[in-house]
Amino acid sequence: MNNINLDKVTKILSEVRNKIPLVHCITNYVTINDCANILLSYGASPAMCEAYDEVFDFVKLSSALYINLGTLNKEQEQAAVLASTSAKIHDIPVVLDPVACAAVPKKIQVINRILQVGKIDVIKGNIGEIKFLAGQSSNVKGVDSFDTGEGALECCIALSQKYKCTVAATGKKDFITDGKRSAVIENGTEMFTKVTGSGCMLGALCGAACGASEDKFTATVNAILSMNIAGEEAFKAANTPGSFRVKLIDCIYQLSEEKLKEGAKIVWK
Repeated sequence: MNNINLDKVTKILSEVRNKIPLVHCITNYVTINDCANILLSYGASPAMCEAYDEVFDFVKLSSALYINLGTLNKEQEQAAVLASTSAKIHDIPVVLDPVACAAVPKKIQVINRILQVGKIDVIKGNIGEIKFLAGQSSNVKGVDSFDTGEGALECCIALSQKYKCTVAATGKKDFITDGKRSAVIENGTEMFTKVTGSGCMLGALCGAACGASEDKFTATVNAILSMNIAGEEAFKAANTPGSFRVKLIDCIYQLSEEKLKEGAKIVWK
């Protein structure tokens, strides 16, 4: 393992806790509370602001913008596009979670509009969503991916080069790239698939990490590694879904650089 890269990755955790980045979240109603709480435990400050009349001005006060398309309604759509425009004007990093984009064509229209008038620094989705965005066939059912990791890194690299951003595809293994540097994370737990919102919480953490670091690739690797190692720790203490969900937030709070270094299973590409 490249220890220089790992040192840079684990340091992001301390940067988040020192800077306490304000993460402006336009996210879905199913997981909004979990996203806010996991951001607090990670060391960031959440703001769940989605009113169209407020988002343009609020973005410029924020450290990062997280857009999740999970339960998209008309006001959220308009707010997300306007917020991304403000992020481009004020140079605020944007993390996009293209939830169910492979199942709902409308979401692609919104993504294209955001790319047209705003900006995206990180796209974080499950493997099925990322393959779909990269123009490949994918195995999805609603918001869930049943895709394997075969070809996932290549799709991430193609999408990253197309949109000039960091791309992460999550699954049994997680694939992250900025088109030049790539990492495959082999940490995690199957219990993530038994609770609603683990992907949404991860997207929020990506926003916090990107709000604390200029290096969006390293920041995204830290967020995913942090989520996975916390998940592994939570599963040791709570191996049923309800208690796991609560313990996960506790374990995010208890993370340290040392825990990340000791537990990391990363293959650098």
